[in-house]
Amino acid sequence: MSVLLAKPIFEGIDQKELAEQIEAKKKCKGKLPTWFNTPNIYYPNKLNIEQTSSELTAQYKAQIVNGKSLVDLTGGLGVDSYFFSKKMRSVLHCEIDPELSEIAHHNFEVLGQENIECFPVDGIDFLKRSPSNFDWIFVDPSRRNDKKGKVFLLEDCLPNLPKHLPFLFEKSQHILVKTSPLLDIKKGIDELNFAKEVHVVSTNNEVKELLFVLEKGYQGNIKIKTADVSQKQNSLFDFELQGEQDAQIDIGEPSSYLYEPNAAILKSGGFKSVAKHYGLKKLHRHSHLYTSEELVEFQGRRFKIEKSLPYSKKSLKSMAISKANITTRNFPISVAELRKKHKIKDGGDCYIFFTKDRNDALIILNCLKV
Repeated sequence: MSVLLAKPIFEGIDQKELAEQIEAKKKCKGKLPTWFNTPNIYYPNKLNIEQTSSELTAQYKAQIVNGKSLVDLTGGLGVDSYFFSKKMRSVLHCEIDPELSEIAHHNFEVLGQENIECFPVDGIDFLKRSPSNFDWIFVDPSRRNDKKGKVFLLEDCLPNLPKHLPFLFEKSQHILVKTSPLLDIKKGIDELNFAKEVHVVSTNNEVKELLFVLEKGYQGNIKIKTADVSQKQNSLFDFELQGEQDAQIDIGEPSSYLYEPNAAILKSGGFKSVAKHYGLKKLHRHSHLYTSEELVEFQGRRFKIEKSLPYSKKSLKSMAISKANITTRNFPISVAELRKKHKIKDGGDCYIFFTKDRNDALIILNCLKV
């Protein structure tokens, strides 16, 4: 029987609220296991849960900061604040929605985290009234603009970070900014002053967050850090932005092994740096696929190349493949069109890459996953 149709179970709680709590809790099972497994947690609406950081990405962010005090200007449900509080002596959680602020405050108490203070106010206004300075400011601008709908440019988000940044640097030497994974990294660096690091964070090979570490007065090389995070371990790859621009790499023919970088590296733009670091040759300047004679460790997928053939109907017919996992890189035909045209079903142990070689010729790589 639906909870909505059942008789009230708890005094003072109607069935609609109970149904919403059950639905919201279900959404936390994989994303927020600490909340899910703790009794007496109160859940906000499911939209707040969808918008919040996962525990995995929040734990990663907490590794970036250090010191005594941090103010979270856009606190939300408080997942980031909770993990920051395990690294900092004091965390101030600002959330403009008073109901969400109250929920976060209740949950912090239930979770036994006593070094977080909650303020149901706009974070920028809070800073303007506060006489204090802080070791860190964290801000995750809202990407939902009342006038423009869902937005991605920093100037369209709330708060407008490029506008408020000079003031924020009056209150802290260090600012950590979370943005949409769709934001162009170079554009973000241009719009945000004193970028020191950019972290590209993915889970299950899907980019979830871009994190910009800003340090007042910083003028050195910008480090790009990529991380695919999981419960078991984090797959990390770092490079310097200037080094990527200056790097010289080899372009080569397909050899024994093929490498496809993980989503975080692909988003980071470290295409030459990853080739140089692992001693690989790139198949084509714009393909972002790599090859080597000997198998090497790599942050991404690795394949044994069984065959390399020019792209044609005759080549595919000679392979006699009716089922395969298909990937296209720098190829003019989509995966869906290739499946339809060549009658290849999805799945199985065979992996086919459709791409270009160093001479711009279309090629097929028939591979097995390592």
